Amino acid sequence: MAHIVEITDLSLPELDIFARLTETQLRSRVEPEKGIFIAESAKVIVRALDAGCVPVALLMERRKLAPQEALLARCGDVPVYTAEREVLAALTGYTLTRGVLCAMRRPHLPAVETLCAGMRRLAVLENIVDATNVGAIFRSAAALGMDGILVTPSCCDPLCRRAVRVSMGTVFQIPWTRIGETAADWPEQGLARLRRLGYATAAMALDERAVRVDAPQLAAEGKLALVLGTEGDGLSQNTIAACDYTVRIPMAHGVDSLNVAAASAVAFWQLRSGE
Repeated sequence: MAHIVEITDLSLPELDIFARLTETQLRSRVEPEKGIFIAESAKVIVRALDAGCVPVALLMERRKLAPQEALLARCGDVPVYTAEREVLAALTGYTLTRGVLCAMRRPHLPAVETLCAGMRRLAVLENIVDATNVGAIFRSAAALGMDGILVTPSCCDPLCRRAVRVSMGTVFQIPWTRIGETAADWPEQGLARLRRLGYATAAMALDERAVRVDAPQLAAEGKLALVLGTEGDGLSQNTIAACDYTVRIPMAHGVDSLNVAAASAVAFWQLRSGE
């Protein structure tokens, strides 16, 4: 049963995870390396619980306590810090649009080889730094038939609060892991790793040699890893050169390209694993 704690002092150290720790500090707060992430909204929290994530504490508007009784029961005997909406906004620095945050232990990430077993279609996110884009890509990948996601070492953390919220919790539904631990692990070593696992690699990029995303040879690949690049600059030239294909989405009206999140949705639907 949840332990309800009325907030009377905003400086309590127990509230640091919701208000005063950076994303980097949250990632390293709990040993050995897993850390903590923040899930926002009851729907996202439930998806995290369904995926086996372990709750540490909740921050909840007082008026949400009764309507979220079932959620509190699922979280077990963890502290639930509560106050009026205005008090929580003063604590966190923003309004809790869904009225609840949950601090949870970061799940263990599998090895690339373990994650990829049996998967035909992968998305690889190279150095995408905007949390909104990462969350949107995860949501599209889950909805549009991708089997899993790999994120490079310099990519935004998919479990940062904003990415989790924008993904609507799909970050807990589609399997993912990191491909490498340091910048030196990508692209050469990472792409070689994918090839050893039997994947053809396709770089999404503006290039005169690129094939259309609806090219038959792409759909015919038994195992395909679609590589998406960072905002603005896109994929590195080393990545493009090392991939088996360069792929483009045909544009109209003189538009040169789409935002990476929008482009990912188009490519995922076209190259999806199957229905």
